Amino acid sequence: MTLSSTASDLLPLPGPRRPQLRVVIVGHVDHGKSTLVGRLLHETGSLPDGKLEALKAASERRGMPFEWSFLLDALQTERDQGITIDTTQIRFRTKGRDVILIDAPGHAEFLRNMITGAAQADGAILIVDALEGVRDQTRRHGYLLHLLGVKQVAVVVNKMDKVGFEAERFAAIRDEISDHLTRLGVVPRAVIPISARHGDGVAELTDRIDWYRGSTVITAFEQFEPARPLDDRPLRLPVQAIYKFDDRRIVAGRIEAGHMAVGDDIVIMPAGKKARIKSIEGWSVASARESVGAGHSVGITLDRELFVERGDVIAHADAMPARIRGMRVRLFWLHDQPLKARASIVVRVGAKQVRAVVDRIEKAIDPGDLAATSLQQIERNHVGEVTLLLAHPVAADSYVDSPPTGRLAIEIYGRIAGGGLILSMQAEEHIQPIDIVPVASDLSAQEKVARFHHRGAVVWLTGLPGSGKSTLALALEQRLFRNGGSPILLDGDTMRAGLNGDLGFAPADRSENVRRLAEVASHLAQNGHIAIVAAVSPFLRDRAEARRIAHEHFREIYVSTPSDVCESRDPKGHYAKARTGEIPGFTGVSGDYQPPDDVELQIDTSTAEISTSTEQIEQMLRSTGILLESVK
Repeated sequence: MTLSSTASDLLPLPGPRRPQLRVVIVGHVDHGKSTLVGRLLHETGSLPDGKLEALKAASERRGMPFEWSFLLDALQTERDQGITIDTTQIRFRTKGRDVILIDAPGHAEFLRNMITGAAQADGAILIVDALEGVRDQTRRHGYLLHLLGVKQVAVVVNKMDKVGFEAERFAAIRDEISDHLTRLGVVPRAVIPISARHGDGVAELTDRIDWYRGSTVITAFEQFEPARPLDDRPLRLPVQAIYKFDDRRIVAGRIEAGHMAVGDDIVIMPAGKKARIKSIEGWSVASARESVGAGHSVGITLDRELFVERGDVIAHADAMPARIRGMRVRLFWLHDQPLKARASIVVRVGAKQVRAVVDRIEKAIDPGDLAATSLQQIERNHVGEVTLLLAHPVAADSYVDSPPTGRLAIEIYGRIAGGGLILSMQAEEHIQPIDIVPVASDLSAQEKVARFHHRGAVVWLTGLPGSGKSTLALALEQRLFRNGGSPILLDGDTMRAGLNGDLGFAPADRSENVRRLAEVASHLAQNGHIAIVAAVSPFLRDRAEARRIAHEHFREIYVSTPSDVCESRDPKGHYAKARTGEIPGFTGVSGDYQPPDDVELQIDTSTAEISTSTEQIEQMLRSTGILLESVK
């Protein structure tokens, strides 16, 4: 849910730069969180003109009493369910702060959303119902704040009107929650008695709580220390994508910390390659700029052609992230199945995804009662500290050093299964920046076209094992060569016997196999050759990455021979009964394969002669501008 009707009204006003504070508000379902947020918007004058009156009028028309929570529970589905189901960011101003209040759901089913909200926070408001007291979920939220590194916490004891504003009841809750948080290493900045419905303790201390002498909720915001501005931190730009426009190769991403300018010397981690920022691109000439800081999504060009991929991190050489192969992590586990030692998972740090193994579980705790559990596994909604070993190096920081690049998420089968903080890292040897300056061919593209009678291309044949990819590739190679062209065959199995001999058949290895094939093929195409790749390449995402790497040179051919025909051939397409189990890494000939939806050409070798299929490929290459009309 978003407050779209109020977002423009609540943006910080022009003027001197004020400290910005991000505060998450958490609590047990029905403890009055939404009511408090609505009251805060009113008390700070952050509601658009007429908004409050309109909501009160709407409540009167429906014959129901007005509730402050209506300001947030604006979606009909939420009103029907009676719970808040999303994370909302609300802006308001106190005397000395611009506050971004992150309203995170308190219902147990939506703890995933809460992690999203709390992970961005400098401080937290933990709300407790004076009537119900400290509940298991309250303790869990306290531990979750500790897990996410939120050290500044103010506790709000709401609904004091339900207990007659009794000082004794407040004191009992104050002592219990303070003891719980202190044991977590989080000392509350304040514990405040309030009635969000009536306003007591929110903006001012009323006569009904005259026994209390501490902060109001609003003055508690003033006592929180804003985080160090992201602009003042070392540069961290995780790469999201690489695009090619005309002759520019644009590296795109969001600056999570620091700032950059045209002419800056940068390092691309984890490889440690050096480059210089040539330009900061915009969608128009008017939007291009010379420098940019944290929070902005940018596209940059470099002064040299380097291999940069999604998940790399761009930094300045004097403050680089670490190149790591292992890390100790404090995480909150959300998956239905417990996390066990030696489990294979996918770790996401920024935009980088890498396979990992849980090397060991060092701690497993039930955050409801802080009781240590078995070190063999971490149960759902429990907290643990684990050591992870990564399949490939990544660039990362500890959470203390750089919060934006010190958090991670864990995926299982494409679903977020947990998240947490990087406590420490097993860094590889110190990386010295590498000054790589690629050398381009002295032969012009026109000279190569004149010699070969074609432009460079990557012809990518994908399909099931035994579909006939290699047979087609060999026939195409012969035909192009006899016509004076420069075809180069890159058969998947042949490459696995050499360049890719270190790779297995796990999904991550298959992806790396395809990436290497695409990089070699793209290099050949850029130098005027036609690279013919015959590879199963079973996953859609891997073939999409190959297309991104080769870009305008890429032509995909789906050899769609039916699986029953493939099963009667050996893996190279020849007729000789082959057992499915002989194909490495496949649970069945078609079990793991994801057929493409959109390709340049589709061929079924069970219904067409090889010569006819080869002519179809030639015609496709001619119609898409690769073969020139002079090639016969």
